[in-house]
Amino acid sequence: MDINFEYYKIFYYVAKYGNITKAATALGSNQPNVTRIMKILESQLNCRLFIREARGISLTKEGELLYSHVEIAYRHLLNAQEEISRQDSQRCGTVEIGATETALHLFLLHTLHDFKLEYPAIRIKIHNHTTTETVKHLMSGKLDFAVITTPFEVAKTFSCVKVLDFEEILVGGTQYIDLCKKPLKLKDVRKYPWIGLGRGSATYKLYKDFFILQGVDLEPDMEVATSDLMLPLIENNLGIGFVPEKLALPLLQEKKLVRIPFGCDVPKRSIQLVSDRGRGKSLAADTFYKYLRNEVRG
Repeated sequence: MDINFEYYKIFYYVAKYGNITKAATALGSNQPNVTRIMKILESQLNCRLFIREARGISLTKEGELLYSHVEIAYRHLLNAQEEISRQDSQRCGTVEIGATETALHLFLLHTLHDFKLEYPAIRIKIHNHTTTETVKHLMSGKLDFAVITTPFEVAKTFSCVKVLDFEEILVGGTQYIDLCKKPLKLKDVRKYPWIGLGRGSATYKLYKDFFILQGVDLEPDMEVATSDLMLPLIENNLGIGFVPEKLALPLLQEKKLVRIPFGCDVPKRSIQLVSDRGRGKSLAADTFYKYLRNEVRG
Protein backbone atom coordinates (compact mmCIF):
# COMPACT_ATOMS: atom_id res chain seq x y z
CA MET A 1 0.00 0.00 0.00
CA ASP A 2 1.43 3.36 -1.06
CA ILE A 3 1.76 5.94 1.70
CA ASN A 4 0.02 9.25 1.12
CA PHE A 5 1.89 11.59 3.45
CA GLU A 6 -0.75 14.30 3.01
CA TYR A 7 -3.34 12.00 4.59
CA TYR A 8 -1.14 11.54 7.66
CA LYS A 9 -0.52 15.27 7.90
CA ILE A 10 -4.27 15.87 7.97
CA PHE A 11 -4.72 13.04 10.49
CA TYR A 12 -2.06 14.66 12.70
CA TYR A 13 -3.91 18.00 12.77
CA VAL A 14 -7.30 16.40 13.39
CA ALA A 15 -5.89 14.34 16.29
CA LYS A 16 -3.95 17.33 17.64
CA TYR A 17 -6.95 19.69 17.72
CA GLY A 18 -9.62 17.07 18.47
CA ASN A 19 -11.87 19.01 16.14
CA ILE A 20 -12.28 18.69 12.38
CA THR A 21 -13.28 22.32 11.86
CA LYS A 22 -10.22 23.64 13.74
CA ALA A 23 -7.96 21.20 11.88
CA ALA A 24 -9.39 22.33 8.53
CA THR A 25 -8.77 25.98 9.44
CA ALA A 26 -5.17 25.26 10.47
CA LEU A 27 -4.62 23.37 7.21
CA GLY A 28 -6.27 26.03 5.04
CA SER A 29 -8.81 23.47 3.91
CA ASN A 30 -12.49 22.85 4.63
CA GLN A 31 -14.43 20.47 6.86
CA PRO A 32 -15.94 18.24 4.13
CA ASN A 33 -12.54 17.68 2.54
CA VAL A 34 -10.88 16.81 5.85
CA THR A 35 -13.74 14.44 6.75
CA ARG A 36 -13.49 12.77 3.34
CA ILE A 37 -9.76 12.17 3.66
CA MET A 38 -10.09 10.76 7.17
CA LYS A 39 -12.68 8.28 5.88
CA ILE A 40 -10.29 7.26 3.11
CA LEU A 41 -7.47 6.76 5.63
CA GLU A 42 -9.71 4.64 7.90
CA SER A 43 -10.70 2.57 4.87
CA GLN A 44 -7.08 2.05 3.84
CA LEU A 45 -6.06 1.03 7.36
CA ASN A 46 -9.23 -1.04 7.78
CA CYS A 47 -9.92 0.34 11.25
CA ARG A 48 -11.71 3.16 12.98
CA LEU A 49 -9.44 6.02 14.04
CA PHE A 50 -11.91 8.49 15.56
CA ILE A 51 -15.02 8.51 17.68
CA ARG A 52 -17.32 11.39 16.76
CA GLU A 53 -18.78 13.15 19.79
CA ALA A 54 -20.89 16.25 20.40
CA ARG A 55 -17.90 18.28 21.62
CA GLY A 56 -15.54 17.10 18.91
CA ILE A 57 -13.71 13.85 18.33
CA SER A 58 -11.55 11.46 20.32
CA LEU A 59 -9.09 8.82 19.22
CA THR A 60 -9.77 5.10 19.31
CA LYS A 61 -7.01 2.77 20.55
CA GLU A 62 -5.92 2.33 16.92
CA GLY A 63 -5.99 6.09 16.48
CA GLU A 64 -3.86 6.65 19.58
CA LEU A 65 -1.32 4.10 18.33
CA LEU A 66 -1.12 5.76 14.93
CA TYR A 67 -0.83 9.23 16.46
CA SER A 68 2.05 8.16 18.73
CA HIS A 69 4.07 7.36 15.58
CA VAL A 70 2.82 10.18 13.36
CA GLU A 71 3.48 12.81 16.06
CA ILE A 72 7.13 11.75 16.34
CA ALA A 73 7.60 11.63 12.56
CA TYR A 74 5.91 14.98 12.07
CA ARG A 75 8.08 16.65 14.71
CA HIS A 76 11.24 15.25 13.07
CA LEU A 77 10.07 16.55 9.68
CA LEU A 78 9.42 20.01 11.14
CA ASN A 79 12.86 20.06 12.77
CA ALA A 80 14.48 18.98 9.51
CA GLN A 81 12.56 21.62 7.56
CA GLU A 82 13.56 24.27 10.09
CA GLU A 83 17.22 23.28 9.87
CA ILE A 84 17.26 23.37 6.08
CA SER A 85 15.34 26.62 5.77
CA ARG A 86 17.44 28.42 8.38
CA GLN A 87 20.80 26.84 7.68
CA ASP A 88 23.53 29.32 6.91
CA SER A 89 27.14 29.65 7.97
CA GLN A 90 26.12 28.68 11.49
CA ARG A 91 24.65 25.35 12.42
CA CYS A 92 21.13 25.63 13.74
CA GLY A 93 18.10 23.54 14.62
CA THR A 94 16.61 21.89 17.68
CA VAL A 95 17.99 19.08 19.86
CA GLU A 96 15.77 17.08 22.20
CA ILE A 97 17.67 15.20 24.88
CA GLY A 98 16.76 13.33 28.03
CA ALA A 99 18.74 13.78 31.24
CA THR A 100 18.47 12.55 34.80
CA GLU A 101 18.86 15.08 37.59
CA THR A 102 22.24 13.67 38.61
CA ALA A 103 23.55 13.65 35.04
CA LEU A 104 22.34 17.20 34.57
CA HIS A 105 24.19 18.53 37.64
CA LEU A 106 27.35 16.43 37.46
CA PHE A 107 28.05 16.71 33.74
CA LEU A 108 25.60 18.41 31.42
CA LEU A 109 25.23 21.85 32.98
CA HIS A 110 28.88 22.82 32.80
CA THR A 111 29.12 21.79 29.12
CA LEU A 112 26.00 23.66 28.01
CA HIS A 113 27.47 27.12 28.58
CA ASP A 114 30.47 26.65 26.31
CA PHE A 115 28.40 24.82 23.69
CA LYS A 116 25.86 27.64 23.47
CA LEU A 117 28.66 30.18 23.08
CA GLU A 118 29.95 28.23 20.09
CA TYR A 119 26.56 27.32 18.59
CA PRO A 120 24.07 30.02 19.69
CA ALA A 121 21.61 29.16 16.91
CA ILE A 122 21.05 25.60 18.14
CA ARG A 123 18.07 25.27 20.46
CA ILE A 124 18.16 22.60 23.16
CA LYS A 125 15.14 21.02 24.83
CA ILE A 126 16.01 19.05 27.96
CA HIS A 127 13.50 16.47 29.18
CA ASN A 128 14.22 15.75 32.84
CA HIS A 129 13.02 12.29 33.91
CA THR A 130 14.24 9.24 35.78
CA THR A 131 16.63 6.87 34.00
CA THR A 132 13.82 4.36 33.38
CA GLU A 133 11.48 6.96 31.86
CA THR A 134 14.25 8.52 29.79
CA VAL A 135 15.20 5.15 28.29
CA LYS A 136 11.56 4.58 27.29
CA HIS A 137 11.38 7.97 25.57
CA LEU A 138 14.69 7.32 23.82
CA MET A 139 13.59 3.91 22.55
CA SER A 140 10.31 5.36 21.25
CA GLY A 141 12.19 7.95 19.21
CA LYS A 142 11.05 10.99 21.17
CA LEU A 143 14.64 11.96 22.06
CA ASP A 144 17.74 12.47 19.95
CA PHE A 145 19.94 11.00 22.70
CA ALA A 146 20.16 10.84 26.48
CA VAL A 147 22.58 11.50 29.35
CA ILE A 148 21.59 9.13 32.14
CA THR A 149 22.83 7.41 35.28
CA THR A 150 23.39 3.69 35.70
CA PRO A 151 21.98 1.14 36.10
CA PHE A 152 19.88 0.74 32.95
CA GLU A 153 19.33 -1.75 30.14
CA VAL A 154 19.11 -0.96 26.43
CA ALA A 155 19.25 -3.05 23.26
CA LYS A 156 22.58 -3.81 21.56
CA THR A 157 21.67 -1.35 18.80
CA PHE A 158 22.25 1.49 21.27
CA SER A 159 25.61 3.15 21.79
CA CYS A 160 26.62 3.77 25.42
CA VAL A 161 29.60 6.02 26.16
CA LYS A 162 30.73 6.44 29.76
CA VAL A 163 30.96 10.11 30.67
CA LEU A 164 32.20 9.80 34.22
CA ASP A 165 32.10 7.65 37.36
CA PHE A 166 30.70 9.09 40.56
CA GLU A 167 30.38 8.02 44.17
CA GLU A 168 27.43 8.29 46.48
CA ILE A 169 27.88 8.87 50.18
CA LEU A 170 25.63 8.50 53.19
CA VAL A 171 24.68 11.85 54.71
CA GLY A 172 22.37 13.26 57.34
CA GLY A 173 21.45 16.60 58.87
CA THR A 174 23.32 18.01 61.86
CA GLN A 175 20.98 16.10 64.16
CA TYR A 176 22.78 12.92 63.10
CA ILE A 177 26.28 14.11 63.99
CA ASP A 178 26.66 11.30 66.55
CA LEU A 179 26.60 8.80 63.67
CA CYS A 180 29.93 10.21 62.45
CA LYS A 181 31.93 8.57 65.25
CA LYS A 182 32.14 5.09 63.69
CA PRO A 183 30.98 3.32 60.51
CA LEU A 184 27.26 2.63 60.49
CA LYS A 185 26.49 -1.05 60.05
CA LEU A 186 23.99 -1.97 57.37
CA LYS A 187 21.70 -3.73 59.84
CA ASP A 188 21.55 -0.51 61.90
CA VAL A 189 20.40 1.64 58.99
CA ARG A 190 16.78 0.63 59.58
CA LYS A 191 16.90 2.37 62.99
CA TYR A 192 16.83 5.76 61.25
CA PRO A 193 14.37 7.40 58.83
CA TRP A 194 15.44 6.62 55.28
CA ILE A 195 15.10 9.07 52.37
CA GLY A 196 15.47 7.75 48.83
CA LEU A 197 14.29 8.00 45.24
CA GLY A 198 10.87 6.53 44.56
CA ARG A 199 9.74 3.28 42.98
CA GLY A 200 10.29 3.14 39.26
CA SER A 201 13.65 4.89 39.43
CA ALA A 202 16.90 3.09 38.69
CA THR A 203 18.32 4.30 42.02
CA TYR A 204 15.45 2.78 44.00
CA LYS A 205 16.01 -0.60 42.36
CA LEU A 206 19.79 -0.36 42.76
CA TYR A 207 19.62 0.17 46.52
CA LYS A 208 16.69 -2.19 47.00
CA ASP A 209 18.72 -4.99 45.39
CA PHE A 210 21.86 -3.92 47.30
CA PHE A 211 20.11 -4.09 50.68
CA ILE A 212 18.43 -7.43 49.94
CA LEU A 213 21.76 -8.89 48.85
CA GLN A 214 23.11 -7.90 52.26
CA GLY A 215 20.13 -9.50 53.99
CA VAL A 216 18.30 -6.25 54.77
CA ASP A 217 14.92 -5.42 53.25
CA LEU A 218 14.61 -1.64 53.56
CA GLU A 219 11.95 0.69 52.16
CA PRO A 220 12.34 4.50 52.16
CA ASP A 221 10.36 6.32 54.83
CA MET A 222 10.19 9.23 52.42
CA GLU A 223 10.36 8.97 48.62
CA VAL A 224 11.26 11.80 46.25
CA ALA A 225 11.33 12.17 42.47
CA THR A 226 14.88 13.51 41.99
CA SER A 227 18.16 13.40 43.87
CA ASP A 228 18.35 17.17 44.37
CA LEU A 229 15.03 17.01 46.28
CA MET A 230 16.65 14.68 48.78
CA LEU A 231 19.16 17.25 49.98
CA PRO A 232 16.70 19.79 51.51
CA LEU A 233 14.88 16.96 53.30
CA ILE A 234 18.10 15.51 54.68
CA GLU A 235 19.40 18.97 55.60
CA ASN A 236 16.24 19.51 57.66
CA ASN A 237 16.89 16.34 59.66
CA LEU A 238 14.01 14.35 58.17
CA GLY A 239 16.23 11.34 57.60
CA ILE A 240 19.46 10.01 56.11
CA GLY A 241 20.22 8.88 52.58
CA PHE A 242 22.73 8.25 49.82
CA VAL A 243 23.45 11.20 47.51
CA PRO A 244 26.18 11.92 44.93
CA GLU A 245 29.24 13.19 46.81
CA LYS A 246 29.71 16.17 44.49
CA LEU A 247 26.14 17.38 45.07
CA ALA A 248 26.49 17.05 48.84
CA LEU A 249 29.92 18.70 49.03
CA PRO A 250 28.78 22.36 49.28
CA LEU A 251 26.41 21.54 52.15
CA LEU A 252 29.08 19.47 53.88
CA GLN A 253 31.51 22.40 53.64
CA GLU A 254 28.87 24.73 55.09
CA LYS A 255 28.34 22.19 57.90
CA LYS A 256 24.66 21.85 57.03
CA LEU A 257 25.14 18.14 56.40
CA VAL A 258 27.32 15.50 58.02
CA ARG A 259 28.93 12.57 56.27
CA ILE A 260 28.09 9.28 57.92
CA PRO A 261 30.78 6.59 57.50
CA PHE A 262 29.26 3.40 56.15
CA GLY A 263 30.33 -0.16 56.87
CA CYS A 264 29.78 -1.53 53.32
CA ASP A 265 31.02 -0.62 49.88
CA VAL A 266 28.32 1.35 48.08
CA PRO A 267 27.47 0.25 44.50
CA LYS A 268 29.55 2.04 41.86
CA ARG A 269 27.68 4.28 39.45
CA SER A 270 28.37 6.21 36.27
CA ILE A 271 26.83 8.70 33.86
CA GLN A 272 26.55 7.58 30.25
CA LEU A 273 25.77 9.15 26.90
CA VAL A 274 23.24 6.91 25.12
CA SER A 275 21.99 7.03 21.54
CA ASP A 276 20.30 4.75 19.02
CA ARG A 277 22.82 3.71 16.36
CA GLY A 278 19.96 2.62 14.09
CA ARG A 279 18.41 6.08 13.86
CA GLY A 280 20.03 9.05 12.19
CA LYS A 281 20.45 12.37 13.99
CA SER A 282 19.66 15.82 12.71
CA LEU A 283 22.58 18.14 12.02
CA ALA A 284 21.97 19.99 15.29
CA ALA A 285 21.66 16.79 17.34
CA ASP A 286 24.76 15.29 15.75
CA THR A 287 26.71 18.49 16.46
CA PHE A 288 25.76 18.49 20.15
CA TYR A 289 26.29 14.73 20.51
CA LYS A 290 29.81 14.93 19.04
CA TYR A 291 30.56 17.95 21.23
CA LEU A 292 29.67 15.96 24.35
CA ARG A 293 31.72 12.98 23.19
CA ASN A 294 34.71 15.24 22.66
CA GLU A 295 34.22 16.57 26.21
CA VAL A 296 34.50 13.00 27.46
CA ARG A 297 37.69 12.37 25.48
CA GLY A 298 39.11 15.67 26.66
